[in-house]
Amino acid sequence: MASRTPSAPSSAPARGDRPERTGRSARPGTPEPTGEAGKAVGPGKAGKAVGPDKAGRPRRRLSVDERREQLIAVALELFSHRPPEEVSIDDIAAAAGASRPLVYHYFPGKQAIYEESLRRAGRELAARFEEPADGPLSERLHRVMGRYLDFVQSHGPGFAALLRGGSVTASTNTSAVIDEVRRAAHEQILGHLALPSPSPGLRLTVRAWIANAEITSLEWLADRSVPLEDLQLHLVQEFVASLTLTAAREPALAAELAGFFAGERPDGPTGKLVRDLAGLLAVPGLADTLAVLAVPPAPEEPRERL
Repeated sequence: MASRTPSAPSSAPARGDRPERTGRSARPGTPEPTGEAGKAVGPGKAGKAVGPDKAGRPRRRLSVDERREQLIAVALELFSHRPPEEVSIDDIAAAAGASRPLVYHYFPGKQAIYEESLRRAGRELAARFEEPADGPLSERLHRVMGRYLDFVQSHGPGFAALLRGGSVTASTNTSAVIDEVRRAAHEQILGHLALPSPSPGLRLTVRAWIANAEITSLEWLADRSVPLEDLQLHLVQEFVASLTLTAAREPALAAELAGFFAGERPDGPTGKLVRDLAGLLAVPGLADTLAVLAVPPAPEEPRERL
């Protein structure tokens, strides 16, 4: 699944954020200035040599594309571990081993680099929903949710702030990234169901489950009181339960459900769910109560007109 990638942000700093020039800045596509012995120096620091790395090897100058990719990767790492409003341009520059003017040389401000980092993260998250259509449906979904929750755990603070809608960096562009991931996940899951014409009710069930997975995983990030493996299984079983409930209302889907269950295995998520539900019938009094509820009410007799 891929999300749309807007054109790269302008390299000109926003008004009021433009750093004071301390020397001649390099234009995109030109090599960074060098000092003695050909050692690379940053913009605005021509003539000041940058020594070799800790291993004594000469530093290699990064190309324009490589430097931009490095800044995005560093920013994404910072946004993954801290809420975006707590990350500054200076933090990004320091983590990249670059100067503040150099960051502004590639991005007009923090919002631009945050949105680009988010697009990268969105593409990575969307790709985690891709799964070969082999084996039982619930086991495929279990692998998908394992990758999804691993991503949530690795990028917690930044994505939590965005998905909760409370981040000061939230914008139309950032919302579009998340919406694209949701649409891609929705289409991937419908693809695994392999139905020629999914009903509106089924599409709604899948969307509701994706929203529930988001909310549940964000709540898990707040306290982590449940083992991640248990949460992974729980979310998959919730999908199976929601699918079964939708089939109870749609005869066409119910006919397909027999094939889904036939492909499941006793040791898989669906098999465990069925055993758990069957175990409820052993609870004293519960089976009798459910049996009463299962009996349809008698039709009301028509009232005589006075």
